[in-house]
Amino acid sequence: MKKEMLEEILNEKLTGMSSVGGGCIADSQVISTQSGRKYFLKQGFSNGMFRNEANGLKELAKPNAIKTPEVIDFGEDYLILEHIEQGSRKKNFFEEFGRKFAELHRFSSDKFGFFEDNFIGSTPQKNLPAEDEAANWANFYWNKRLMFQLKLAEENGYADEKMLRHFSRLEEIYESLLNGSEEPPALMHGDLWSGNYMSDIDGNPVIIDPAVYYGHREADLAMTKLFGGFSGTFYKTYNETWPLKDGAERREPLYLLYHVMNHLNLFGPGYYGQAINLIEKLTREKA
Repeated sequence: MKKEMLEEILNEKLTGMSSVGGGCIADSQVISTQSGRKYFLKQGFSNGMFRNEANGLKELAKPNAIKTPEVIDFGEDYLILEHIEQGSRKKNFFEEFGRKFAELHRFSSDKFGFFEDNFIGSTPQKNLPAEDEAANWANFYWNKRLMFQLKLAEENGYADEKMLRHFSRLEEIYESLLNGSEEPPALMHGDLWSGNYMSDIDGNPVIIDPAVYYGHREADLAMTKLFGGFSGTFYKTYNETWPLKDGAERREPLYLLYHVMNHLNLFGPGYYGQAINLIEKLTREKA
């Protein structure tokens, strides 16, 4: 994006632009202006990803539960956000994070999914529910999450006969795995791992880079454990704020499976064995 266009959008002169590393998808820069304000610019794609991210951040801000960057402006190929200065985590960071994340999940909708499709990483994420999915989490999650990823894996050449057999076994016990866990649709970050949260200058938790939809909150919590999990204090405080239903730990592999399948499709067969192991764990426990 040209400097002149940015100055027109922000209505002031720019004094600096510096590239920011760490992102694997977008080209990101911190913009400084004459007034001393700073903004965060993401660009490099024209597939609607930035519009989706803007809408997701706006949705996460609605319950006023946990801090997100304010959306300043966006288009099909750019996103301008409030720049949040990073600081050290305060002493009770994970305690506050767990409590606020539970409060975020209490914000609900009348149906599962979202008003638009978006992305999980660079993979399309289908959120528009069919008639039999809007009020039925089991149907929504099977069709829009697991089956979508399995079909993508078939197209990519990662889903062999063994994987298809495993998914067939999983389908036989799938509904029984979810029995008793029914809850209203919860507002979800959708892709929360250690790279998608930070602490602001005052040490408070901030969540970024969402893949927002309304789903079962257990799925959001499962994603936090994909790469080793957060502090135990986070989960303890979450459960004190809003306890999970019995059996949540047994269902966790089911929700991890979506993200592992997505990583299989994004990064290749290094995730194949992990996907198979998750299905085997689920089917073994139900045997």
